[in-house]
Amino acid sequence: MLKKLINIVFLVPVGVILIVLSVANRQSVTLALNPFRPEDSLLSVSAPFFVFLFLAVVVGLILGAAATWFSQGKYRRRARNEATEALKWHREAEKQRSQAEKLATQATLAAPQS
Repeated sequence: MLKKLINIVFLVPVGVILIVLSVANRQSVTLALNPFRPEDSLLSVSAPFFVFLFLAVVVGLILGAAATWFSQGKYRRRARNEATEALKWHREAEKQRSQAEKLATQATLAAPQS
């Protein structure tokens, strides 16, 4: 319940700000990708300004997520290696336990016969 309330308190103002930003920046602008000939229509894109703002935010989020993913790679690798090692030791413990049970069974069977 608290998480929903925090999401509402945070996301509603962000949504309102985004709507106001979109309405305030409706004018069309041209993004020229050729710095030497800006009038070249082949390498230019015209769109409302808020589209470019939102694209910049999305690209920033993607680049930030990728940077985080790559910087945490060593921790994921370590966790994978430790999980593999834990599984190996778990199998070894099961093997030793079954051998101990087998030896105990043999000892109990051999003891009454003597």
